[in-house]
Amino acid sequence: MPALPRYVPSSTCLHGVRWRRSSRSTGMNNCVETARPAAGPWAGLLAVRDSKNTSGPALLFAPAAWEGFIASLR
Repeated sequence: MPALPRYVPSSTCLHGVRWRRSSRSTGMNNCVETARPAAGPWAGLLAVRDSKNTSGPALLFAPAAWEGFIASLR
């Protein structure tokens, strides 16, 4: 099985995704946004980008890895 990509150089490569921002975010764009691509080579992964640089790179996580990260924050 080939290795999953770890990032995309520009989040604009992720066509048709709906980016979501935390409801706890302030209006100052100082957080991250997430999206779940449904098609293409990134389907099933979670994309995370900086809300201050929406056309910049996005990190890609397997769902289990992201859930583990969130669980460790709690």
